[in-house]
Formats: sequence, C-alpha cells, structure tokens
Amino acid sequence: MKSTGIVRRIDDLGRIVIPKEIRRTLRIREGDPLEIFTDNSSNIIFKKYSIIDEISPFAYCYADILSKALQLPVLISDRDHIVAASGVPKREFMERRVTTYTEDLMESRLHYSAYKNPKKFLPVEGLENEALLAYPIITSGDIIGSICVLKGSESELSDSKETLQTTLVKITAQFLGKHLED
Repeated sequence: MKSTGIVRRIDDLGRIVIPKEIRRTLRIREGDPLEIFTDNSSNIIFKKYSIIDEISPFAYCYADILSKALQLPVLISDRDHIVAASGVPKREFMERRVTTYTEDLMESRLHYSAYKNPKKFLPVEGLENEALLAYPIITSGDIIGSICVLKGSESELSDSKETLQTTLVKITAQFLGKHLED
C-alpha cells in the first residue's frame, strides 16, 4: 500500500471525504460505487466497483465471438479500463485505461462510427490503435462500459459491411447490458 500523507477525520455521521486529488487521479466521480474491503491488519481498502469485472470471463467469450464474426479486434471496457480483448495481444491491452474521449462518449450515451465520423478516435491510453465502432453498455439506465471495434490492418472502410458491423456491435452492447440487469 502506498501512503498519500493525507489524513481525514470521520464526521458525526460516519462519513469521510476522499480528497479531490485522489478522486481526480483515480477517476472517481460523484455517484461511482466503491467496494470496501478490510484485512487482518485493521486496514480499510476502497476499490472502484465494476459490475463488468464480475462477468469478465463471459465478456471475453463474447468479445472473442464478435471478433471472429467481424474479423476485427474487439475490446470491452468498464468505465475506466479494458476488461476483455480479442484479436489483439491481451497483455498489451488488458487493464489499460480508456481515453477521456472514450469516457466522454460513454457519459454522453453516444456511439462512434468511423464510417460517419472521420475524426481519429484512439480508445485506449498509450496505444495508437484506432476505433472503427464504439457503443456504450447501459444497464438499468446506468453506463457501465463500452464495446469498441478496432480498425483492422486494412484501414479501408467498406460501406457494404457498415450496417452489419454496426448492428452486431449495437446488439452486443444491448445484450451485455440486459444480461447484467437480470
């Protein structure tokens, strides 16, 4: 564990304020769920809770199926990190943070299509892989992550494939969202 040197007192209602610097660094926003752990040394540990993390083996299988069907790399993320990847080296992508543009796209509940938007979209921090399609995963009205299809080695966009690819990614996002509701 790393010490921050910051000390906070618990108020009369049992609340504690997480300093703004830590919230900004860890991308903790108002309303984000935090999971609370304790250990044998009387330590309390807060961890950002991700419902997608709980289904990551299932998400990986779905990413793999979608990647094979589209013959393109597929990433599934929670609101902060990549939790499943297929069609790309997993070590390179897993647990990497998504870019702020990806976060903004999810927050706005919009999708991205390179077919409709020529703006270069890099979904993962520190990597130059461009997105072809991206859809938010929404469950019970809450944004919980996204599905992103990366451009393949052939950067040519084919209008004949656009409708099928877009429909498959949209259905996948809706399916994962519905799966997590039940």
